[in-house]
Amino acid sequence: MKIIKYILEAFCIYVLFFLIRILGLNLGRKISGSFFLKIGFFFRSKKLIKKNILTALGNISDSEIKIITKSMWLNYASTFAEYVYLDKFRLNKFSKPRVNISGKEILDSVIKSKKPAIFISGHFGNFELMAMELDKYKINLAAIYRPLNNIFLNPLMVFLRKKYICKNQIEKGLTGTRQIIEFVKKNYSIALMVDQRLSESDRYPFFNKPAHTTTLPAQLAFKFNCDIIPIYLERTKDNFFNMDILEPIKIIKTGNLEDDKKKITIKINQIIEKMVLKNPKQWIWTHSRWK
Repeated sequence: MKIIKYILEAFCIYVLFFLIRILGLNLGRKISGSFFLKIGFFFRSKKLIKKNILTALGNISDSEIKIITKSMWLNYASTFAEYVYLDKFRLNKFSKPRVNISGKEILDSVIKSKKPAIFISGHFGNFELMAMELDKYKINLAAIYRPLNNIFLNPLMVFLRKKYICKNQIEKGLTGTRQIIEFVKKNYSIALMVDQRLSESDRYPFFNKPAHTTTLPAQLAFKFNCDIIPIYLERTKDNFFNMDILEPIKIIKTGNLEDDKKKITIKINQIIEKMVLKNPKQWIWTHSRWK
């Protein structure tokens, strides 16, 4: 039954990709938006999304929840449509620059130091553009990704990521962890999203409730003496974005390594919280962080 679902899902996605490429990005976004608003809840539970919003934002009204949920799906739909035009984003083939980067001096410092850094963010705006823009800026980079469950769609997404986002793609998992260490040893920076639930992870406070949280950034920072640099990417209008390179998180060594890593991981969650609160309409609320 699952295979049939994946086949139907893949068929719809491939047809939609084809239509968006023919019709153009702006019209494609509108078609994609209508599509996601109608079928989004087929793939992600409306109950889970509402529960997540209430957990993070407190006792807000049903109408506010509906607005946030609708905006989330429309942003997701725009990101989907933009996958079809990753080549234009990569090669700057639009009439106007689509991503405005602030904090370039921090990136310049990373390049000048010739040391790796750990770039972290969450699923905001078009989250795929973070690694792309870092790679375009000539940061030696490897990006971590979670493969899609759909075996018919995953090869396409891996191809697009390697060709247009960052050629060094590392799949999450034990093999991926070894690859990460190899890349860092070669002075490659790492880009990863830290807002997803990991099936085997410790729990740390996230919006005042224990949530599954990756400790990988803290582990790498202390093992290789790397800076952890948060990035916030926000859609400003249609297909235009601001990408804010934030100040590196200070790594303080007290002699108690486990406690130090815990403090950094909690700090990372606090930074993601602030990003969510800045624009909750652009965060992907479908992850089971508090499961």
